[in-house]
Amino acid sequence: MTAPLHIAVLMGGWSAEREVSLMSGTGVADALESRGHRVTRIDMDRDVAAKLAAARPDIVFNALHGTPGEDGSVQGMLDLMGLKYTHSGLATSVIAIDKQLTKLLLVPAGIPMPGGRIVKSETLYDADPLPRPYVLKPVNEGSSVGVAIVTAEGNYGNPIGRDVAGPWTEFEELLAEPYIRGRELTTAVLGGQALGVTELRPKNGWYDFDAKYTEGLTEHICPAQIPDDVADACKRIALEAHRVLGCKGASRSDFRWDDERGVDGLFLLEVNTQPGMTPLSLVPEQARHIGMSYADLVEAIVDEALAGAAP
Repeated sequence: MTAPLHIAVLMGGWSAEREVSLMSGTGVADALESRGHRVTRIDMDRDVAAKLAAARPDIVFNALHGTPGEDGSVQGMLDLMGLKYTHSGLATSVIAIDKQLTKLLLVPAGIPMPGGRIVKSETLYDADPLPRPYVLKPVNEGSSVGVAIVTAEGNYGNPIGRDVAGPWTEFEELLAEPYIRGRELTTAVLGGQALGVTELRPKNGWYDFDAKYTEGLTEHICPAQIPDDVADACKRIALEAHRVLGCKGASRSDFRWDDERGVDGLFLLEVNTQPGMTPLSLVPEQARHIGMSYADLVEAIVDEALAGAAP
């Protein structure tokens, strides 16, 4: 167990995932206080560096989600300030937040990911970039923010119209990927160990932002009721992605699995370097399944950050 520390918990911020980050940060801060640590809660704003300098914590628990807490910006600031912090460092964060950069690193390492390409949103009004059905997603947002599944039936029009709401009205560029039928799986990694595999079954539609963070909208099956070879592949791929990207602390790898194709139907979609720590979040759920309490998980993340920090 970590000796009592002064820990600043960084949460909130101004990304689309602000409210989720506040929930994560509150849970983390409460858990740390329950273990006897002194906690300074900081809601990220433009004066965050001054607040951290005034607090002078032993370590920062980064509970931010999305930009700028997950894209390397905050990591670079903390590096310049000489502050130890949890989760991945600057270079890993820059790569992992960008879905295309992640592919460029992981696919040559033998990790199966969907094909696809970056498209200018403006071009979607003239023609589809891929055969339908396909998926459009922002290159560097998390929590399924801005994701659209364009179906063969033309749920967004054919072609997509300028007057139709969707990510093409919010982002200049999008990643277009083939839609993979099947099931949603996810695997958390902590300290060089894959914790388990969870299947996510949305009650309605697909696993979007609301389904992720609204209680009762998604059934979590932990452990996933899938063949052993598929579960083993999820864990192996998640560990390898964590290693190749250079992740620290906890990461979470999200998969689509075409259950008509066996292991060959398993594709990694993305690696989340700042996974949620809310009551509905998947990393705490998988930790519980292997006998690790929420507070144990939080302290394990802090311990790894301290062990890996430069003296």
